[in-house]
Amino acid sequence: MTIAAIAKSGSSTVWLRKLFVAALIVFLAMLCIAIRIAPVDVIKFAGLKRYKTINQALSPQTDRVVFIGDSITDYWNFLQFFPGKPYVNRGILGQTTSQILLRFRQDVVDLHPDTVVILAGTNDLAEANGIVTLEDIESNYASMSDLARSNGIHVIWSSVLPIHNHALFSSHMLKEHSPEKILLLNSWLRKYCADEHMQYLDYFDNMVDEHGLMKPELSDDGIHPNRNGYALMADLANAAIERTK
Repeated sequence: MTIAAIAKSGSSTVWLRKLFVAALIVFLAMLCIAIRIAPVDVIKFAGLKRYKTINQALSPQTDRVVFIGDSITDYWNFLQFFPGKPYVNRGILGQTTSQILLRFRQDVVDLHPDTVVILAGTNDLAEANGIVTLEDIESNYASMSDLARSNGIHVIWSSVLPIHNHALFSSHMLKEHSPEKILLLNSWLRKYCADEHMQYLDYFDNMVDEHGLMKPELSDDGIHPNRNGYALMADLANAAIERTK
């Protein structure tokens, strides 16, 4: 094969490659236009249906206290731990601060409580809905505070709880819920509450052991309090609520 033929053959190969790339780009562009991305169902994402009917049935009450949060709040048996108290539970399993913020008006503000106790952030740190930064969580905290205080509601911010990996099948806990990030978030929240003159409800320091993990006797699965854990938290929450009066 002559040098000219080789050159011609190489030129043809390059031309075919360029044609293939161009065709691929056009195909992908057309595919993107053709695909219809379904809009996010905000009602489902935020869990707005969970308490809607119950909220509408509530009678006016001047000393009402709303506890809002994720599964740690959701699993808390208020009849057992707060008998006779005007407290309502608005926790939803698996929620992040973004989801809680979306339903904050419906599940807190519209109930006209005297006080709201917020416990959130655990699922953000576990990236339950994707990667979020500590700044993202802090921004959601601030937005919830603004909503509550602009409506005359006392705000009690709960620390993020410690976790442990002592339980069966809980070895993943330290990876999914970084103890270092929990400390950083709680440190920010403590300062934020001091600067903004809000109460900081310190569950963490009362539930952590000498290794920086949740005391094993307070949680059976490493993240959710058991009866002992909730009993301790109930005492701390009651004391914090009394301080708002």
